[in-house]
Amino acid sequence: QVQLVESGGGSVQAGGSLRLSCIARGRTASRYNMGWFRQTPDKEREFVAAISYKGGSTTYAESVKGRFTISRDNAKTTIYLQMNNLRREDAAVYYCYEDTQPRNWGQGTRVTVSS
Repeated sequence: QVQLVESGGGSVQAGGSLRLSCIARGRTASRYNMGWFRQTPDKEREFVAAISYKGGSTTYAESVKGRFTISRDNAKTTIYLQMNNLRREDAAVYYCYEDTQPRNWGQGTRVTVSS
């Protein structure tokens, strides 16, 4: 069974940066589109970014365009989310996923942004 494990969350001041990682343990080769969602207690889970399985295509939520970058290393079955110029509204639990059927989710990593 493939397990998605996120890491890299933490606390940062507004304007700072964090890099999230998500490794697909139990998978020797990546063949799925993957991405990130985030969720706060008062909102539904919202899409953040996605990347095609070969890495040639990326999609971003409007709110993070120009600040976040998604990438992947298929040899390591890992995706990354580089988050720059973080804002207080970026604070959330970030979940990675892979587009299996049904969709496979990680356990989440928390990002806190202080002013």
